[in-house]
Amino acid sequence: MFIKGVDAGGSVFLDLTKTFDISATGAFLASTRLLEMDAVIQLTIPAPSPASAAYSRVPPETPPIQARICRKESDGGELQFVGVEFLKALE
Repeated sequence: MFIKGVDAGGSVFLDLTKTFDISATGAFLASTRLLEMDAVIQLTIPAPSPASAAYSRVPPETPPIQARICRKESDGGELQFVGVEFLKALE
């Protein structure tokens, strides 16, 4: 999943993250960025290449999903685990 937003230092970023869990209302992911609680970010889920006939009906990516950071945990190093709540549930 791609995550786009503004980190705690005020820098705009776009990163590819590891997603551990996703549901219709939120997700749990890892980030090396220091993120603020309640910050609004955009998530984009990449889709398989449309070159394959099996994926011909799949769009190249999902529209950006607006999400609010509602949980943060650190691994004690550079990695931060982030829980986000989607501002609008996925259909």
